Amino acid sequence: MNDQTTTRLALPFLQSGQAQKELTHNEALALLDIAVQPIVEAVGLSTPPADPIAGQCWIVGANPLGAWGGKADALAGWTDGGWRFVAATEGMSAWNRNDMTVTRYVGGRWEIGLVRADQLVIGGVPVVGPRQPAVGAPIGGDNIDGVARQAITNILTVLQRHGLVFP
Repeated sequence: MNDQTTTRLALPFLQSGQAQKELTHNEALALLDIAVQPIVEAVGLSTPPADPIAGQCWIVGANPLGAWGGKADALAGWTDGGWRFVAATEGMSAWNRNDMTVTRYVGGRWEIGLVRADQLVIGGVPVVGPRQPAVGAPIGGDNIDGVARQAITNILTVLQRHGLVFP
């Protein structure tokens, strides 16, 4: 952190003895309006939209042009005073209005609609939890039912194809 801006979002600080402090304060509020609970129109655009409306935001693409030049991966918000940018930081997330998904900045890139979790709980009931050991193929035993074994093998094959069960 320097004495001019905050560490994470680069929001401008007021300085003692500063004239027109309201300008610095208003700039910080404009940036917060973009960064807090952001809702973006689209992700990965390289060119700013022609007719943005004040309050709309986008996630800038990897090779931005025009007014977005040099602002790759940033949140770009249109305000009454023009474009404002908030640099992406690890873990930042935004609601993607276009895809109706959460978009999260992870590992230096924006991930659209990917959910990372250890467990899914619905109504207090764990529905999906940690990965369990693989279910083995039906082999061995004293009583052999070929039809039942084939049915179980077919079920396991389908689940494996969809990545739900691993050999």
